[in-house]
Amino acid sequence: MNNRLAGLLLCTAFAAGLTSCDRTQRTGWEFAPNMYNSVGYEAQTQIDKNPVNPHGMNMRLPVEGTISRRNYHTTFATGDSTEVKDLMLYNLTKNDADKSDALVNPIPLTPETLAEGEVLYKRYCSHCHGATGGADGKVADIYNGVPTYTSDAVKGLSAGRIFFTITHGKGRMWPHAAQVNPEERWKIVHFVQTLQKGS
Repeated sequence: MNNRLAGLLLCTAFAAGLTSCDRTQRTGWEFAPNMYNSVGYEAQTQIDKNPVNPHGMNMRLPVEGTISRRNYHTTFATGDSTEVKDLMLYNLTKNDADKSDALVNPIPLTPETLAEGEVLYKRYCSHCHGATGGADGKVADIYNGVPTYTSDAVKGLSAGRIFFTITHGKGRMWPHAAQVNPEERWKIVHFVQTLQKGS
């Protein structure tokens, strides 16, 4: 009788195990269904009135005072007290290197801008190009082919081409547009041009 009872219990347990694996059964309660089935909104579009955000918008407005990188505006006072505006919009792609020669440095060359350019150069450029542009930075040994600023290939580069190279990079040099804004790039250009002259 013991063997029969044990066999019956084993069969019952086996049958219960098979029926418990039925995938058509309900899984139970679903906690936080919005985490599993979230509503996806397409960026920059308005599909339905959003009940959470102000004015029913899908997206929030940018923080007041936010400046878009594409619309980087700046103003410079020249020596004759006129103001020059919007000098940072060039819309040059990485394939427009030849067009960059036409760019003119809009930042007036003053001792202050040159000093700021030197600080920025030491921060972002000297690790490869060296303190004096002699390609003797600590990284230059690893990145073979860093040119000296007084070499024939580099000393004749225009301000626009230097700005373009800082922005988009060249060869093994990475682009620095994300680290250095356009105004700072032009200040670096002033300092690099002093190194081109060997001064």
